Amino acid sequence: MSALLSLDVPVRGGALVPYANLDYAASAPCLESVQEAVADALPAYSSVHRGAGYASQVTTARYEQARHTIKAFTGARLDDALVFTRNTTDAMNLLARSLPDGTTVVVFDTEHHATLLPWPSPVRLAPPAFPGEALRAADEALAAIEGPALLVVTAASNVTGELWPIAGLAHIAHRHGARIAVDAAQLVPHRPLNIAALDLDYVAFSGHKLYAPFGAGALVGRRDWLAQAEPYLKGGGAVRAVGEQAEWSTDPEARHEAGTPNVLGAIALAAACDHLAANWATVISEEERLLGRLRAGIAAIDGVHELALWPADHPRVGIVSFVVEGRSAREVAETLSAEHGIGVRDGKFCAHPFVRHLLGTGEGGCDEDGGAVRASIGIGSTDEHIDRLLAALRACS
Repeated sequence: MSALLSLDVPVRGGALVPYANLDYAASAPCLESVQEAVADALPAYSSVHRGAGYASQVTTARYEQARHTIKAFTGARLDDALVFTRNTTDAMNLLARSLPDGTTVVVFDTEHHATLLPWPSPVRLAPPAFPGEALRAADEALAAIEGPALLVVTAASNVTGELWPIAGLAHIAHRHGARIAVDAAQLVPHRPLNIAALDLDYVAFSGHKLYAPFGAGALVGRRDWLAQAEPYLKGGGAVRAVGEQAEWSTDPEARHEAGTPNVLGAIALAAACDHLAANWATVISEEERLLGRLRAGIAAIDGVHELALWPADHPRVGIVSFVVEGRSAREVAETLSAEHGIGVRDGKFCAHPFVRHLLGTGEGGCDEDGGAVRASIGIGSTDEHIDRLLAALRACS
C-alpha cells in the first residue's frame, strides 16, 4: 500500500515524537501516490477544454479521465453527471440550487451542517433511536408531502461513525416518488460505494477526507435536475454562446464548472480513488481491527464514555467520539496534543444538533454546552497510535 508522509511533532519538554494522527474524519493526510500523481501532472499543466496546444490537450485528457475514474469508483450509472466541486458543502449547496420549484427537503437532525443547512425550510426529523425508526420516520414524512421531495441523509455519521441504512431509505424515497441525496464524505474513505446498486440519486463527498487534500470534491448523480438548474457560477465554460443573452450549456458538468477548474484537485481525487479501489480488502480489515481495539480500550477506562446513537454492535467506520468525566473536550484534546503528540478533534464536529442530542444538553448555544472528543482512524493508523491514546486517556481520566 502507498505510504503516508511521516511527521514528527514537539511535546511538552521539547522532545519530538512521531505524530499519532487520529483526526482523519476532519481531513485525511495525503497519500504518496496522490502526491506523485499531482507531481506528474505539473510539467504539462495547462487550461482544459479550450486549447489546441499539447499541454492543454494532455491536461484536458487527464481531467476527463479523473471524472471517469471517480464515477467508476462510486459505481455511478453510465448517464450520471459528475460535477467537480470544492467539497461536500459546496456539492450540497449546488444541489440545493438545482432543486425544482416546490421541492420539499426532508433531513435528519443527525446530519453534518453541510447537509443540514443548505435547504430552505426543510422538514427536520429527530434523531432516530434505532435504524428501523429512521426508515419509519422518513416513510411518514415523505408520505405527507405533495409535489417533488428530496430525502437527505448521511451514509456514515461524522460523529459516531455509524452506518445509515441508505439502501432502505432510497427504496422508501422512491416509493413515494421522491429522490435521495447522500452525504458520503465519511463513507468513501472507509468502504466501497455503488450508487447504481444502492439506487441513490445524488452523492456528495470531499477529496480532503479521501487522502487527496487539494481542494476538490464531487457531486455525482442524475443529470436532469442539474441540466435544468441555473448555472452554479456564470462565466467561461458554462456557456455555448454569448450575444445579447447567454446560451447556457445543457451539459451538467460544463454548466456548473464555469471558469478554470481545479484540475490538480480532480487528478488527486482520482489517484486516491485508484489507490483505495486496489486495496479495499486490506483497508477494511485493518480498520476494523484497529477500531475494535480502540472501542474495547475506551470501554475499559472508568470515566470515559463513547457516544453512540444506536446499539454498540451496529456497523460503523473508524470514528469514535467520547467524553471524559470531569474534563472538558478541549482540555482533553490539548493534553493529548501537548503531552503525547496525538491529534484528535474536539467540539461538536459541525453537527451541533446531533452532538447536543448525544450529550443530552438540549438547545444550548455553540459554546455553552461543551462538546466531545473524536478519534478517527484510516490508512497509516497503527496499534501504537491506538495504545498511546488509550494510555493517555487512562492517565487523564
